[in-house]
Amino acid sequence: MDEILKNIGASTEVVVDVFPQVLAAILVLVGMFLLGRLSGNILLRIMKKSELSATHQKFFRKLLIGLFMVIGVSVALNILGLKAASMGLLTGGGITALAIGIAFKDIGENILAGIYMAFSKPFTMGDLIATGEFEGTVRDVELRHTHIRTYDGSDIFVPNAKIFSDALVNYTRDGLRRISFTVGIDYADDARRACSLLQARVRTLDKVLQSPEAVVSINGLTPQYVELKIYYWINTFDKAGSIWDIKSNVMDTCRKVLIENGFTFSSDVATANVLTVPEPVKIVQGDK
Repeated sequence: MDEILKNIGASTEVVVDVFPQVLAAILVLVGMFLLGRLSGNILLRIMKKSELSATHQKFFRKLLIGLFMVIGVSVALNILGLKAASMGLLTGGGITALAIGIAFKDIGENILAGIYMAFSKPFTMGDLIATGEFEGTVRDVELRHTHIRTYDGSDIFVPNAKIFSDALVNYTRDGLRRISFTVGIDYADDARRACSLLQARVRTLDKVLQSPEAVVSINGLTPQYVELKIYYWINTFDKAGSIWDIKSNVMDTCRKVLIENGFTFSSDVATANVLTVPEPVKIVQGDK
């Protein structure tokens, strides 16, 4: 019993001895975090006067807060007497720092890629982009990843390094987006006349841009049908109508024009990425 009490007393003395250092380290961490938040907010107000987008303003604010936290952790380690670990954190020296560097190599790459993209600005919040096998609307840009919302409502967090190294397609950078689809008509029909009728009608539709102009052309001669392709442009910055409503309206209008003028549809039109309407017409979404 005496031995137990002796050990408890010794442990208590150790706790009492290190408590001031632990408390000081905690206060430093909290203080650096608050100072980082304050500095980040000041930087944010300054950046609002610049040409940086809101997405990248938020990115740099988080980066500044992260730097303050790294400094805070280093100072806290010094207070606790872990100077070697602190120096390793700041200078990258030592076996521990090397192991941490290897473990967090991807994180560093993603942060550097995010910084580069913040300056080059290949996209911003709300842009429709495609990179690798992912396609969707940009919802947020973090230090490590970019948040993309896909058409089916899935949330994908793509590492910034992947976006940096892969080809990037931005469908909405200038607000213009080209939509296309195909339709097949019988060989006995006048394909040139069909192109003229469709082109003239599509150009008059609401939300279809007059410049660049809509174009309809003969796209191919298959064994079963003559394939026509309709191209038209929309302004993605115009939020008055959704892209889906515009596409449906254009497709249905083309269907009606061909029916009203006695053209015969082929039931064999089929390509990849099919977006169909009831038979006998099959229409597909083509280029973005």
